[in-house]
Parts: sequence; structure tokens; C-alpha cells
Amino acid sequence: MGTADDPPSPFLGSDPDPPEFESSKSVCPFCGVGCGIEHANGDKATGWKGSVNQRGEVCPKGVAAFEPVRHEKRLVRPLVRESGTHVVAPWEEALERIEAGVREVVDEHGPESVAFFASSSCTNEENYLVQKIARALGTNNVDNCARLCHSSTVAAMVERFGAGAMTNTLEDVGEADAFLVCGANPAEQHPIAFQSYLSPAVDDGTTLIHVDPRENATTAEADVHLPVTPGYDIPLLNAMAKVVVEEELVDEAFLDERAEGRAAFEAHLEDVDVEANAREAGVDPDDLRAAARAYGEADRAAAFTGMGMSQHHCGTDNVHALINLAVLTGNVGKPGTGINPLRGQNNVQGANDVGARPGDLPGYDPVTDADARDRCAEVWGFEPPAEPGRTQVEWARSVGDDGVRAAVVFGENPAVTEPNANEVADALADLDFLAVIDLFETETAELADVVLPGSSWAEKAGTVTNTDRRVQRMRPSADPPGEARRDLEILQEVGRRLTGPDLAFDYDGPADVFAELTEVTPIYGGMSYGEIGEGYQRWPFPAGAESGTDVLHEGEFASGDRRTELAPVDHVPPADDLADDQLVLTTGRVLQHFNSGALTRRSGTLMRLRGEDVVQLHPDDADARGIEDGDEVRLSNERGAVTVAAEVTPSITRGTVFTTFHYAEPLINVLTGDALDPVAKIPEYKHSAVTVERV
Repeated sequence: MGTADDPPSPFLGSDPDPPEFESSKSVCPFCGVGCGIEHANGDKATGWKGSVNQRGEVCPKGVAAFEPVRHEKRLVRPLVRESGTHVVAPWEEALERIEAGVREVVDEHGPESVAFFASSSCTNEENYLVQKIARALGTNNVDNCARLCHSSTVAAMVERFGAGAMTNTLEDVGEADAFLVCGANPAEQHPIAFQSYLSPAVDDGTTLIHVDPRENATTAEADVHLPVTPGYDIPLLNAMAKVVVEEELVDEAFLDERAEGRAAFEAHLEDVDVEANAREAGVDPDDLRAAARAYGEADRAAAFTGMGMSQHHCGTDNVHALINLAVLTGNVGKPGTGINPLRGQNNVQGANDVGARPGDLPGYDPVTDADARDRCAEVWGFEPPAEPGRTQVEWARSVGDDGVRAAVVFGENPAVTEPNANEVADALADLDFLAVIDLFETETAELADVVLPGSSWAEKAGTVTNTDRRVQRMRPSADPPGEARRDLEILQEVGRRLTGPDLAFDYDGPADVFAELTEVTPIYGGMSYGEIGEGYQRWPFPAGAESGTDVLHEGEFASGDRRTELAPVDHVPPADDLADDQLVLTTGRVLQHFNSGALTRRSGTLMRLRGEDVVQLHPDDADARGIEDGDEVRLSNERGAVTVAAEVTPSITRGTVFTTFHYAEPLINVLTGDALDPVAKIPEYKHSAVTVERV
């Protein structure tokens, strides 16, 4: 037992009065589906009949959402670094250190030497303030974790359509005659969306085509499975486009009215050999043709895309190839069609919408657009910088010299989530100053000069935007424990201290912030925090709308143009060259855990199960290496090495191995490469060359 002279503990486990929960209707903090949940018995959550989960169902992650909220290792007091270790400090001292640390770097090296990392698992209002602080300080170095998951999807869709978001809604995609699911496993990663919207349609006769290197829960309901080799989506999709053209499955009326560049695109396809492309992609040519026919013959076909498509150094071109299929067949601008990204975190859409991006202001207008800067300046009282900032991946690799020297990381853990993670951790440690706002002393927080204890999802109010553009409200079920503070209040105080008294960061709660962000975010214009209530408002929200716009691009594209270009794309080989004895490592999520595991791995219920922290490899690859099911194996390349158990299974395609990225130990991201897509700057997580050996 400690004495009266002992310093206070920074952790909730020392608090004799943990938070008590009320039953308030809120939104699940995990995936982008946006299910309504509320507190039930003990630390369990239950669903309420929200706008998405209309029957009130929730998945295993949602059920356990309250568990980490009062975990014994939850931070409840600020920490500052003294003599190489963290010690508890008063709030005033911690805030003064942030002010002094950032200002010293700005005074010596300029505002471009500071970077901000916003959080896709926090509210629109909080992310809006993060980007506003950065721009008030004089830099566009602000980003969020969508850079690591769907930035390439957004880049391609903005270029082709003018909007980087799901073109349709979860409700209307059920009208499709065919689903083309590429690089996603919604049955496990977005389970309520799959159970409530996709699976019932499949039961009623919708054809499901699944493009994925693994057989998984989504594949179990598929009519056609194309087990693509990671990094070879473009040969596969180009071959499907060739079949659509050859077999006259194109939508002539749509191409005449809404598309440009048909002649050049079809000339590009003349060099495509369907059988050769199929073999290059690792799929059966007959299966590829069957998939192309099913998609092309459908009256309405909806495509879904996930990180298996986007997380490549040609991720933007991957999505362009998918968009080509939709345009060729006229599957844009009507119910049951479209290109529909399945978003990862509960507010990854909103964090991008409200401007937590280095090249875009709120509403996706580029920072180079003088009219957009003027619009923001009229509301903010200052004009944001005109030059795009560094992406999160870029600034983490520019530490020192003329690069970034100070960073503020809000609710993210780049020391675990970044590719080539050892180098990233070293870069974070080399910063002149690092501040972190988080719930736990994560691997990133351990490197920080100051750590502020923030609020969990269950302790905050505000809005989040789900995968189909639906803005919903969160409501607090408890107060932050100990000395922890609500994130919005922390960000307001940091904003005041870093930017001075002349720039307003005084708001009367999230409704006040939301009102301001609707003024500078055109796609949110007309929305009302109060009128969202227990329902939703979907962007864009034209005057007089009841709930917003469901299907985008009906008469014209969001760009304002009636026509879009077909975009010929060529295969780009993966960045990692495979040696003769190497296999391709690809990564992904599993149902019971989420992203870096900073929340779910601290849960008492969500335990590791078989298949979660193992490496899956095909029996032929296992036999060639003398590996049996359950053996310990070493995965290694020039970036690092990890040891995990082997699961020998035919569900993974030959030549490829799969494991999750949820854990700090083993930290799989020490193996993943950091080659970047030239447009979206997204890293290539889904194709890493590794040597696999029995330990």
C-alpha cells in the first residue's frame, strides 16, 4: 500500500470511484457502419434501434465498447517527461509545456516544422478544431488515419466524380442484382451492414462476387470467388472490362450521355489478354469471365471497395480500374449501383469531410483555391495557408533538418499503425517535441514529452459521419474519470494557447462548433445539430431536404460536370520484389479486434482467438518449408522480423500469407513496406515480401 507521500498514480486503477454509466443513446466507436448503442448491464453495451441498425443489433466489438472505458490502465492524469521517464503533472504545467514546446519550434523553424495528426475515431467537432488549430498556427500539416486506409479511394473518386464518398446508401444497395466486393470482408469487418443489408439481398437472389486473396466469412456467401494475388487488381479488373466490352455488356446510353474517352479506353483494352491477365492475377480465367458477365449483365450492380484495394502503391489506379467497370456498365447515379467504399473507423468519413487533410479545406476544396480560403477566412478571422502540407506518412519521414520537428497526435498510435514501424518509432523519438492526447499510454504516448488524458467515446457529445454520409449524434453516458478532460475542451485550450487570444477558440459545446463548421463546409450546409436528434442528416443536404441526398451523381457528377472520363490504367508491379523462396504478406482485420488494438486488446472479453495472431499459409507453401499447423514460424525481411504460430489452411491463396495488424506484439507493421502511391501517398500495406521459416 502506498503512503501519503507517494506521487499520485496516472491510471484509473488507483481511483476508488470509477465512472458510473447512464443509458444514453450514442453511436458505436468502432467501424464506419454507425450502429446505435447504449449502456446495458455491467460493462456491456446493447443496441438501440438506430438509423443504421434498425433492429437494434450490434456486433461483438459493439457489445464490449464500454469495457476499455474504465480499464485499470486508463490514463486519468497528465504526464510529462522528466529525466527520460513520465511523471504525473498538474494540468497547468502540462499545457504550459505544450505551449512552450510548440512555440519554441515555430519561432526557430517556422510553422511548417509542426504537424498535427487528427483522429478518425473522434467527433467531427474535435477534428474540425484540430485542423483549425493547425491552420491558425500557419501550417497545412494536418492529417488523419484515412491516409493509411482510403486516401487512394478518395483521390480516384474525387478525380472522376467530384466526391470521395459512398455514392449510394446502405438501404438502396439492396436493390442491386449483383454485388462486386473488392478487397473487403464486410461479413467480419462491417458485420451489421452485411447482415442487415447485403446478406438479405444475396438470400433474395443478388449475385455476390468476392475479390480477395482469402476465403473468409464474406466468401462463404459468394457465388464467385476470385482469389487475387495481392498487388494484381489492375490486371484482373482490366480483364473484366475487356469481357464487358467484348460481350457487348456496356450501357450504350450511359456512355453516350455521361462518359468521355471511350475510343481511347477501348483501344487500351485491345492489348489486354483476358486469359493471361487472369493467370497473372492468380485467378481462373473462366471464373473471371463469369464474374464479368454477372456484373455486366445485371440491371443494377453495386461495387464495394476496401483496404485490400486501396493499400497499395498503385491504390489510386486500382480504384480507377474499378470505376471504369461502373461507368462502362452505367452503374452510377441510380439506386442499387455505384462505388461504395467501406470505411474503417466510425468517423473516418467525417474527419476528412471537415478538413483534417493537408491538401483540402473543410468540404474538400483544395487549399490552393483562393475562394475557399476566403470563405474560411470570413468565419475564422484568418486566412489558411495556400500551400498543401505534408501527409502524415510524409512528415513522419521528414523529422529533423528542414522537416517536422514537433507534432501533436490526437487519439492515434502511429508507432504501431504505420508501415515500417521501427523507423517511424525512431522518427517520433527524434522529434524536438511530441504531445499526445489519448486514453492510454500507447506506444506513441510512451515517446511523448507530454501526454494529456482525454475522453472516451462514452464521455463525449458531438457528431460522427458514417460510411454512407450519414451524420449522427453521440451522447455522453458518463463523465471522464479522475482528472481526465473532454477532448473538445482540451482542444479549445490548446488552440487558445498556441494561436493567441485574437483567434476564437471559445465555443459553448459541440453544437456551437457544429454550427461553425457548417458555415465553412459546403457539403454540411443546411444541417442542424438539434434537428439531427436521434436520427441523421446525410450530406449533401439541400434546402428543404428531409434527411439529405441518398444517391449521388444522378443528373450530373458532384464535380458539376455531366460527363466523366474513362481512365485507362496499366498494371504497376508491387514495390517489393519477391525472391525465389519468399511469399507475399498481406494483412487485415478480424471480427473480435480493431485496428492497432489500443482499445480492444485492453478489453476483458475480446480475447485472442485462433486465427487472430497466427499467420495463415497454404498447405503447399507449408509443405515446401516443412511447416505444420501450430508450428512457430519466423516472418522476416530487410525491415524486421516477427514470430507467430502457423495456421495451415487452403483458405489462403498459394504464394500469399495473411495475418492481422492488431497487436503491438507481434508488431506486424515492422514488416510492411513504406512505398507510397504517388497521388494519395498511401503506403503499400497489402504486399510485402517475406521469408517464412519454421522456428
